[in-house]
Amino acid sequence: MAERAEGRRAVIAAFAANLGIAVTKFVAFLITGSASMLAESVHSVADTSNQALLLIGRSRARREETEEHQFGFGSERYVYGFIVALMLFTVGAVFSLYEGAERIAHPEHLTSPVVALVVLAVAAVLEGLSFRTAIMESRQKGGQGALRRLVRFIRRAKAPEVPAVLLEDSAALLGLVFALLGVVLSWVTHDGRWDGAGSLGIGALLGFVAVILATEMKSLLIGESATVEVERAIVAALEEGPEVEQVIHLRTLHLGPETLLVAAKIAVDRDRSAAEVVAGIDAAERRVRAAVPIAELIYLEPDLYQESRADLSDPAVRAARRASPRFAARSAVRAARRDRSG
Repeated sequence: MAERAEGRRAVIAAFAANLGIAVTKFVAFLITGSASMLAESVHSVADTSNQALLLIGRSRARREETEEHQFGFGSERYVYGFIVALMLFTVGAVFSLYEGAERIAHPEHLTSPVVALVVLAVAAVLEGLSFRTAIMESRQKGGQGALRRLVRFIRRAKAPEVPAVLLEDSAALLGLVFALLGVVLSWVTHDGRWDGAGSLGIGALLGFVAVILATEMKSLLIGESATVEVERAIVAALEEGPEVEQVIHLRTLHLGPETLLVAAKIAVDRDRSAAEVVAGIDAAERRVRAAVPIAELIYLEPDLYQESRADLSDPAVRAARRASPRFAARSAVRAARRDRSG
Protein backbone atom coordinates (compact mmCIF):
# COMPACT_ATOMS: atom_id res chain seq x y z
CA MET A 1 0.00 0.00 0.00
CA ALA A 2 2.93 2.31 0.68
CA GLU A 3 4.05 1.82 -2.92
CA ARG A 4 1.26 3.97 -4.39
CA ALA A 5 3.56 6.96 -4.93
CA GLU A 6 6.83 5.12 -4.56
CA GLY A 7 9.72 5.49 -6.96
CA ARG A 8 9.12 8.67 -8.92
CA ARG A 9 11.57 10.78 -6.95
CA ALA A 10 14.23 8.05 -7.12
CA VAL A 11 13.82 7.69 -10.89
CA ILE A 12 14.02 11.46 -11.50
CA ALA A 13 17.12 11.76 -9.28
CA ALA A 14 18.78 8.86 -11.10
CA PHE A 15 17.86 10.29 -14.51
CA ALA A 16 19.38 13.69 -13.71
CA ALA A 17 22.53 12.17 -12.20
CA ASN A 18 23.12 9.71 -15.06
CA LEU A 19 22.55 12.33 -17.74
CA GLY A 20 25.25 14.55 -16.27
CA ILE A 21 27.55 11.59 -15.65
CA ALA A 22 27.15 10.28 -19.20
CA VAL A 23 28.18 13.60 -20.74
CA THR A 24 31.16 13.96 -18.38
CA LYS A 25 32.38 10.41 -18.95
CA PHE A 26 32.12 10.71 -22.72
CA VAL A 27 34.18 13.90 -22.70
CA ALA A 28 36.74 12.10 -20.54
CA PHE A 29 36.82 9.22 -23.04
CA LEU A 30 37.47 11.61 -25.91
CA ILE A 31 40.40 13.09 -23.95
CA THR A 32 41.90 9.86 -22.56
CA GLY A 33 40.90 7.19 -25.07
CA SER A 34 40.17 4.84 -22.15
CA ALA A 35 38.08 1.76 -22.96
CA SER A 36 36.88 1.68 -19.36
CA MET A 37 35.70 5.27 -19.68
CA LEU A 38 33.90 4.44 -22.93
CA ALA A 39 32.24 1.45 -21.28
CA GLU A 40 31.21 3.65 -18.36
CA SER A 41 29.88 6.29 -20.79
CA VAL A 42 27.70 3.74 -22.56
CA HIS A 43 26.65 2.38 -19.16
CA SER A 44 25.47 5.85 -18.06
CA VAL A 45 23.70 6.46 -21.39
CA ALA A 46 21.89 3.15 -20.96
CA ASP A 47 20.97 4.05 -17.37
CA THR A 48 19.63 7.45 -18.47
CA SER A 49 17.50 5.80 -21.16
CA ASN A 50 16.29 3.23 -18.64
CA GLN A 51 15.08 5.88 -16.22
CA ALA A 52 13.24 7.59 -19.09
CA LEU A 53 11.55 4.27 -19.90
CA LEU A 54 10.52 3.80 -16.27
CA LEU A 55 8.93 7.24 -16.23
CA ILE A 56 7.10 6.48 -19.49
CA GLY A 57 5.84 3.21 -17.99
CA ARG A 58 4.49 5.02 -14.92
CA SER A 59 2.67 7.51 -17.13
CA ARG A 60 1.11 4.93 -19.45
CA ALA A 61 0.02 2.73 -16.54
CA ARG A 62 -2.34 5.48 -15.33
CA ARG A 63 -4.60 5.18 -18.37
CA GLU A 64 -8.25 4.30 -17.73
CA GLU A 65 -9.42 0.76 -18.43
CA THR A 66 -11.04 0.01 -21.78
CA GLU A 67 -13.31 -2.72 -23.11
CA GLU A 68 -10.24 -4.45 -24.51
CA HIS A 69 -8.22 -4.03 -21.29
CA GLN A 70 -10.88 -4.23 -18.61
CA PHE A 71 -8.40 -4.59 -15.74
CA GLY A 72 -6.54 -1.45 -16.72
CA PHE A 73 -2.91 -0.89 -17.67
CA GLY A 74 -1.14 -1.14 -14.31
CA SER A 75 1.04 -4.04 -15.45
CA GLU A 76 2.54 -1.82 -18.17
CA ARG A 77 5.03 -0.66 -15.53
CA TYR A 78 6.29 -4.25 -15.38
CA VAL A 79 6.62 -4.38 -19.17
CA TYR A 80 8.81 -1.27 -19.17
CA GLY A 81 10.80 -2.68 -16.26
CA PHE A 82 11.54 -5.77 -18.34
CA ILE A 83 12.57 -3.58 -21.28
CA VAL A 84 14.97 -1.80 -18.92
CA ALA A 85 16.57 -5.16 -18.09
CA LEU A 86 16.99 -5.93 -21.80
CA MET A 87 18.50 -2.49 -22.42
CA LEU A 88 20.90 -2.93 -19.53
CA PHE A 89 22.07 -6.25 -20.97
CA THR A 90 22.27 -5.41 -24.67
CA VAL A 91 23.41 -1.77 -24.60
CA GLY A 92 25.44 -1.92 -21.42
CA ALA A 93 26.80 -5.42 -20.89
CA VAL A 94 27.32 -6.63 -24.45
CA PHE A 95 28.96 -3.39 -25.60
CA SER A 96 31.28 -3.28 -22.58
CA LEU A 97 32.33 -6.89 -23.07
CA TYR A 98 33.00 -6.30 -26.76
CA GLU A 99 34.98 -3.12 -26.12
CA GLY A 100 37.00 -4.80 -23.37
CA ALA A 101 37.89 -7.78 -25.55
CA GLU A 102 38.84 -5.45 -28.39
CA ARG A 103 41.15 -3.38 -26.16
CA ILE A 104 42.84 -6.48 -24.78
CA ALA A 105 43.42 -7.79 -28.30
CA HIS A 106 44.59 -4.37 -29.53
CA PRO A 107 45.79 -2.33 -26.51
CA GLU A 108 46.17 1.42 -26.88
CA HIS A 109 48.16 3.94 -24.85
CA LEU A 110 46.14 5.79 -22.22
CA THR A 111 46.44 9.58 -22.40
CA SER A 112 45.62 12.10 -19.64
CA PRO A 113 44.73 9.50 -16.98
CA VAL A 114 44.31 12.27 -14.39
CA VAL A 115 41.27 13.51 -16.29
CA ALA A 116 39.74 10.05 -16.12
CA LEU A 117 40.38 9.84 -12.38
CA VAL A 118 38.76 13.23 -11.73
CA VAL A 119 35.72 12.29 -13.79
CA LEU A 120 35.40 8.97 -11.96
CA ALA A 121 35.51 10.79 -8.63
CA VAL A 122 32.78 13.22 -9.73
CA ALA A 123 30.70 10.34 -11.08
CA ALA A 124 31.07 8.45 -7.79
CA VAL A 125 29.68 11.43 -5.88
CA LEU A 126 26.68 11.82 -8.21
CA GLU A 127 25.96 8.09 -8.27
CA GLY A 128 26.21 8.01 -4.50
CA LEU A 129 23.62 10.77 -4.20
CA SER A 130 21.29 8.94 -6.58
CA PHE A 131 21.80 5.68 -4.66
CA ARG A 132 21.07 7.49 -1.37
CA THR A 133 17.78 8.80 -2.78
CA ALA A 134 16.81 5.27 -3.89
CA ILE A 135 17.64 3.91 -0.44
CA MET A 136 15.43 6.57 1.15
CA GLU A 137 12.59 5.77 -1.25
CA SER A 138 12.87 2.07 -0.41
CA ARG A 139 12.47 3.01 3.28
CA GLN A 140 15.51 0.93 4.22
CA LYS A 141 17.70 1.79 7.20
CA GLY A 142 21.33 1.12 7.86
CA GLY A 143 22.80 -1.02 10.61
CA GLN A 144 23.18 -4.74 11.01
CA GLY A 145 21.50 -6.79 8.31
CA ALA A 146 20.98 -3.75 6.03
CA LEU A 147 22.16 -5.65 2.94
CA ARG A 148 19.84 -8.56 3.67
CA ARG A 149 16.89 -6.20 4.13
CA LEU A 150 17.75 -4.49 0.86
CA VAL A 151 17.83 -7.81 -1.01
CA ARG A 152 14.51 -8.77 0.55
CA PHE A 153 13.02 -5.44 -0.51
CA ILE A 154 14.10 -5.99 -4.13
CA ARG A 155 12.59 -9.48 -4.06
CA ARG A 156 9.27 -8.42 -2.52
CA ALA A 157 8.66 -5.00 -4.08
CA LYS A 158 5.63 -4.77 -6.36
CA ALA A 159 6.63 -1.43 -7.93
CA PRO A 160 9.51 -1.90 -10.41
CA GLU A 161 11.08 1.57 -10.32
CA VAL A 162 12.95 1.63 -7.01
CA PRO A 163 14.39 -1.93 -7.34
CA ALA A 164 15.54 -1.05 -10.88
CA VAL A 165 17.25 2.14 -9.70
CA LEU A 166 18.81 0.37 -6.71
CA LEU A 167 20.24 -2.36 -8.93
CA GLU A 168 21.45 0.12 -11.57
CA ASP A 169 23.07 2.42 -9.01
CA SER A 170 24.73 -0.51 -7.25
CA ALA A 171 26.14 -1.68 -10.58
CA ALA A 172 27.22 1.88 -11.41
CA LEU A 173 29.15 2.29 -8.16
CA LEU A 174 30.88 -1.08 -8.55
CA GLY A 175 31.49 -0.32 -12.21
CA LEU A 176 33.30 2.87 -11.22
CA VAL A 177 35.61 0.77 -9.06
CA PHE A 178 36.39 -1.48 -12.04
CA ALA A 179 36.97 1.54 -14.26
CA LEU A 180 39.25 3.10 -11.62
CA LEU A 181 41.31 -0.07 -11.34
CA GLY A 182 41.57 -0.35 -15.11
CA VAL A 183 42.74 3.26 -15.52
CA VAL A 184 45.19 3.16 -12.60
CA LEU A 185 46.75 -0.17 -13.58
CA SER A 186 47.08 0.92 -17.22
CA TRP A 187 48.73 4.15 -16.06
CA VAL A 188 51.14 2.46 -13.64
CA THR A 189 52.09 -0.54 -15.80
CA HIS A 190 51.87 1.26 -19.18
CA ASP A 191 49.85 -1.75 -20.34
CA GLY A 192 46.58 -0.83 -22.04
CA ARG A 193 45.23 -4.35 -21.57
CA TRP A 194 44.35 -3.50 -17.96
CA ASP A 195 41.98 -0.87 -19.31
CA GLY A 196 40.31 -3.53 -21.42
CA ALA A 197 40.09 -5.80 -18.38
CA GLY A 198 38.25 -3.03 -16.52
CA SER A 199 35.75 -2.84 -19.37
CA LEU A 200 35.27 -6.62 -19.23
CA GLY A 201 34.57 -6.38 -15.50
CA ILE A 202 31.98 -3.68 -16.10
CA GLY A 203 30.31 -5.78 -18.81
CA ALA A 204 30.14 -8.88 -16.61
CA LEU A 205 28.70 -6.82 -13.76
CA LEU A 206 26.02 -5.26 -15.96
CA GLY A 207 25.08 -8.66 -17.36
CA PHE A 208 24.68 -10.06 -13.84
CA VAL A 209 22.48 -7.16 -12.73
CA ALA A 210 20.42 -7.35 -15.93
CA VAL A 211 19.68 -11.04 -15.31
CA ILE A 212 18.54 -10.30 -11.73
CA LEU A 213 16.30 -7.44 -12.86
CA ALA A 214 14.85 -9.47 -15.74
CA THR A 215 14.06 -12.35 -13.37
CA GLU A 216 12.21 -10.04 -10.97
CA MET A 217 10.28 -8.32 -13.76
CA LYS A 218 9.35 -11.69 -15.30
CA SER A 219 7.88 -12.79 -11.98
CA LEU A 220 5.81 -9.60 -11.76
CA LEU A 221 4.65 -9.97 -15.37
CA ILE A 222 3.51 -13.54 -14.75
CA GLY A 223 1.58 -12.27 -11.75
CA GLU A 224 2.56 -12.17 -8.08
CA SER A 225 0.24 -12.46 -5.11
CA ALA A 226 0.05 -9.92 -2.32
CA THR A 227 2.57 -10.07 0.50
CA VAL A 228 1.81 -12.18 3.56
CA GLU A 229 1.13 -9.01 5.57
CA VAL A 230 -1.45 -7.78 3.04
CA GLU A 231 -3.10 -11.22 2.87
CA ARG A 232 -3.46 -11.20 6.65
CA ALA A 233 -5.06 -7.77 6.52
CA ILE A 234 -7.53 -9.00 3.88
CA VAL A 235 -8.51 -12.15 5.78
CA ALA A 236 -8.77 -10.24 9.07
CA ALA A 237 -11.09 -7.71 7.40
CA LEU A 238 -13.25 -10.46 5.90
CA GLU A 239 -13.56 -12.40 9.15
CA GLU A 240 -14.06 -9.30 11.28
CA GLY A 241 -17.81 -9.25 10.74
CA PRO A 242 -20.44 -11.85 11.61
CA GLU A 243 -21.33 -12.38 7.95
CA VAL A 244 -18.21 -14.52 7.27
CA GLU A 245 -17.61 -17.64 9.34
CA GLN A 246 -14.26 -18.38 7.72
CA VAL A 247 -12.24 -17.67 4.59
CA ILE A 248 -12.03 -21.03 2.84
CA HIS A 249 -9.53 -20.04 0.19
CA LEU A 250 -7.87 -16.83 -0.94
CA ARG A 251 -6.28 -15.80 -4.21
CA THR A 252 -4.67 -12.41 -4.82
CA LEU A 253 -2.99 -10.99 -7.90
CA HIS A 254 -1.16 -7.72 -8.50
CA LEU A 255 -2.52 -6.30 -11.76
CA GLY A 256 -0.08 -3.46 -11.16
CA PRO A 257 1.74 -1.99 -8.18
CA GLU A 258 -1.38 -0.02 -7.20
CA THR A 259 -4.12 -2.48 -8.17
CA LEU A 260 -4.79 -5.75 -6.36
CA LEU A 261 -7.29 -8.40 -7.43
CA VAL A 262 -8.81 -10.36 -4.51
CA ALA A 263 -10.79 -13.57 -5.09
CA ALA A 264 -11.95 -15.55 -2.07
CA LYS A 265 -14.38 -18.30 -1.17
CA ILE A 266 -16.03 -17.51 2.16
CA ALA A 267 -18.04 -19.72 4.48
CA VAL A 268 -21.46 -18.32 5.40
CA ASP A 269 -24.20 -19.45 7.76
CA ARG A 270 -26.50 -21.95 5.99
CA ASP A 271 -29.51 -20.45 7.71
CA ARG A 272 -29.05 -16.98 6.21
CA SER A 273 -31.27 -15.85 3.36
CA ALA A 274 -29.92 -14.88 -0.04
CA ALA A 275 -30.54 -11.21 0.69
CA GLU A 276 -28.62 -11.47 3.97
CA VAL A 277 -25.70 -13.21 2.21
CA VAL A 278 -25.56 -10.47 -0.44
CA ALA A 279 -25.64 -7.73 2.19
CA GLY A 280 -22.93 -9.54 4.14
CA ILE A 281 -20.71 -9.79 1.07
CA ASP A 282 -21.12 -6.05 0.40
CA ALA A 283 -20.16 -5.28 4.01
CA ALA A 284 -17.13 -7.59 3.81
CA GLU A 285 -15.95 -5.91 0.61
CA ARG A 286 -16.17 -2.49 2.25
CA ARG A 287 -14.05 -3.71 5.17
CA VAL A 288 -11.39 -5.08 2.81
CA ARG A 289 -11.19 -1.85 0.81
CA ALA A 290 -10.86 0.13 4.03
CA ALA A 291 -8.02 -2.11 5.25
CA VAL A 292 -6.29 -2.51 1.86
CA PRO A 293 -7.05 0.48 -0.41
CA ILE A 294 -5.29 -1.04 -3.44
CA ALA A 295 -7.76 -3.97 -3.37
CA GLU A 296 -9.82 -2.40 -6.13
CA LEU A 297 -11.25 -5.63 -7.55
CA ILE A 298 -12.85 -8.03 -5.05
CA TYR A 299 -14.78 -11.19 -5.92
CA LEU A 300 -16.29 -13.17 -3.05
CA GLU A 301 -17.98 -16.54 -3.51
CA PRO A 302 -20.22 -17.74 -0.65
CA ASP A 303 -20.05 -21.42 0.28
CA LEU A 304 -20.73 -23.84 3.13
CA TYR A 305 -17.56 -24.96 4.89
CA GLN A 306 -16.77 -28.62 5.43
CA GLU A 307 -13.42 -29.50 6.97
CA SER A 308 -13.35 -32.87 5.22
CA ARG A 309 -13.50 -31.19 1.79
CA ALA A 310 -10.51 -28.90 2.40
CA ASP A 311 -7.74 -29.51 -0.14
CA LEU A 312 -4.54 -28.68 1.73
CA SER A 313 -2.51 -29.07 -1.47
CA ASP A 314 -4.26 -25.99 -2.90
CA PRO A 315 -2.05 -22.89 -2.39
CA ALA A 316 -5.22 -20.78 -2.06
CA VAL A 317 -6.39 -22.87 0.91
CA ARG A 318 -2.97 -22.67 2.55
CA ALA A 319 -2.88 -18.91 2.03
CA ALA A 320 -6.28 -18.48 3.68
CA ARG A 321 -5.35 -20.63 6.67
CA ARG A 322 -1.98 -18.98 7.12
CA ALA A 323 -3.59 -15.55 7.16
CA SER A 324 -6.68 -16.36 9.25
CA PRO A 325 -6.67 -15.38 12.95
CA ARG A 326 -9.82 -17.48 13.48
CA PHE A 327 -8.22 -20.61 12.05
CA ALA A 328 -5.09 -20.04 14.12
CA ALA A 329 -7.22 -19.71 17.27
CA ARG A 330 -9.17 -22.90 16.47
CA SER A 331 -5.95 -24.76 15.75
CA ALA A 332 -4.54 -23.67 19.10
CA VAL A 333 -7.69 -24.87 20.90
CA ARG A 334 -7.57 -28.24 19.14
CA ALA A 335 -3.89 -28.63 19.99
CA ALA A 336 -4.58 -27.83 23.65
CA ARG A 337 -7.36 -30.43 23.74
CA ARG A 338 -5.07 -33.06 22.23
CA ASP A 339 -2.42 -32.27 24.83
CA ARG A 340 -4.95 -32.62 27.68
CA SER A 341 -6.33 -35.89 26.30
CA GLY A 342 -2.81 -37.20 25.83
